[in-house]
Amino acid sequence: MTDPIVVVGIGADGWDGLSASARRAIEGADVVMGSGRQLALIPESPALRVDWPSPLVPALPGLFEQHHDRRVCVLASGDPMFHGIGVTLVDLLGAERVRVISHPSSATLACARLGWAAHETPVVSLVNRPVDTLLPALGDHTRLLVLSRDEHTPAAAAELLTKHGFGLSRLTVLGELGGPDESRLDGTASAWSHEPGARLNVVAIDCRADSGTLRLTRMPGLPDVVFTGDGQMTKHEIRALTLCALAPAAGELLWDVGGGSGTVAIEWMRTHPLCRAVTFERSAARADQIESNASALGVPSLPVFGDAPAAFEDVPPELSTPDAIFVGGGVTQDGLLEECWSRLRLGGRMVANAVTAESEALLLQWFSKCGGQLRKFQVYRGEPLGGFTAWRPQLPVAQWSVTKQSKGDAA
Repeated sequence: MTDPIVVVGIGADGWDGLSASARRAIEGADVVMGSGRQLALIPESPALRVDWPSPLVPALPGLFEQHHDRRVCVLASGDPMFHGIGVTLVDLLGAERVRVISHPSSATLACARLGWAAHETPVVSLVNRPVDTLLPALGDHTRLLVLSRDEHTPAAAAELLTKHGFGLSRLTVLGELGGPDESRLDGTASAWSHEPGARLNVVAIDCRADSGTLRLTRMPGLPDVVFTGDGQMTKHEIRALTLCALAPAAGELLWDVGGGSGTVAIEWMRTHPLCRAVTFERSAARADQIESNASALGVPSLPVFGDAPAAFEDVPPELSTPDAIFVGGGVTQDGLLEECWSRLRLGGRMVANAVTAESEALLLQWFSKCGGQLRKFQVYRGEPLGGFTAWRPQLPVAQWSVTKQSKGDAA
């Protein structure tokens, strides 16, 4: 295929809203690909029209191979590089094989209608994600946009907001933005009663927390009470220190070994929408509680595997090279630390916590051999004692953290 694939963004205003260069790209194509709705927006032409199959992504290599000797134009909704097919095609074919002619995104149009600064407004896509994914973005007086899956997303978002203490939030649903049938619905989450409207819509949320709503931010150290389970978890204060040592950055992958309630993996993923994690837990009951906590705290995509290190072999290739590993349980299990170390990429971080004398002794051995930092934390919590307040100690925790500098050593 000599000519690049041309990806043209098209809005609800259809042909009338396209630039001259976008029209020329469509008119000059031998093959035009897109959804049925998108293809219906352009005038008839001699070009072959290909309606997207379902599922789409697995079919793309074959489609382009079939038309490798033709000029191909792909239609995309709005800005093709904003949660769009353009990103998928660049990943598949390479940037040099794709030419993008953009169009204002639905988020840009929504901000224009509302008078919101586009560069200051977070966007959460629920097009291919559960509605729970919205939760980490919520905060009192925060403004955000939601890209909807369909006409039922606004009601699902309103229900989620109400359930999690944001029932006072103001919602605006903007449908068919830029088109002749553009619509707007307004209301509050707790009183949302509108019938489903336009299938293509953006939900603007002006968040307002109810009185007494727990403050759950992206910063590590969520209250212990937001996690359900049997109490097997890295507690609030130690969890914050552990996440600090793990130092998550956007796009990085964590392996959480000995997941318990999933607290560390969940908080890692909440720090940034691009942060990924997998967790390993031998107990089926605890694996269930990890999945429940992950959904309740807005990271339902967290995968849970079985007993480490055997379950390491079950991890798919795209999740097999962690940037960081946390060992929160099973430190003294034969070969566990060695296997974790072998899986960690060069430059990656490993953090292990220990509460028993035996596990602490093992961390001391690894510290002597590999270096890094060894710390011990003792947390006291003020609790009632009769009519007074007394300091009650938590179990002391030894922590070893290290960066892998070579296949054999760390520093």
